[in-house]
Amino acid sequence: MSDRIWLLRHGATEWTQAGRHTGREEVPLSAEGREQARAAGALLAGIQFDHVLVSPQGRARETAALAGVGDGAQVRDELVEWDYGDYEGLTDAETEQRQPGWDLFRDGCPGGESPQQVTERVDRLLDELSGYEGTCLLVAHGKLLRALGARWLGQGVALASALPMDPAAVSLLEREGAQPLLRLWNFAGQVEPLL
Repeated sequence: MSDRIWLLRHGATEWTQAGRHTGREEVPLSAEGREQARAAGALLAGIQFDHVLVSPQGRARETAALAGVGDGAQVRDELVEWDYGDYEGLTDAETEQRQPGWDLFRDGCPGGESPQQVTERVDRLLDELSGYEGTCLLVAHGKLLRALGARWLGQGVALASALPMDPAAVSLLEREGAQPLLRLWNFAGQVEPLL
């Protein structure tokens, strides 16, 4: 089993900043997102990664490159963002008009992925990672990594609604004996916004 699994969400995009659901649409990093990716690279500097896996989507690959971890990264389809289907590009307010009380992690998306489909995809990846030795880094997307964190803890993806993940935030999954831990979650190097 991998000793440590680090997670890195891609930096901000114009859609992120506008609060639009961004799943499979190829939206590039904004100028702020590129700066966030570089700052994440500074947070991760000095960590020796034995395996780096990255989503095939451009915003994740660019984040990996700007963070200095893109060379030799394996592109993995399992790391693509949750498919929002008919809700792609909508804001929370627009989605609420269509389906009052909607929660991605509980309800999934019409025309997109269900929580069960994402669970199966994430579980396949976690099963594979259980055979890896050393330290891993996964560079991907907020909703997908939140679901992965929930599944790491042995919980349903509905728990992911309580696991925020900001652009270019890093997280760390570990084990203490057989117990899975979220050693670090949603850290972007600053504590002032939390105070």
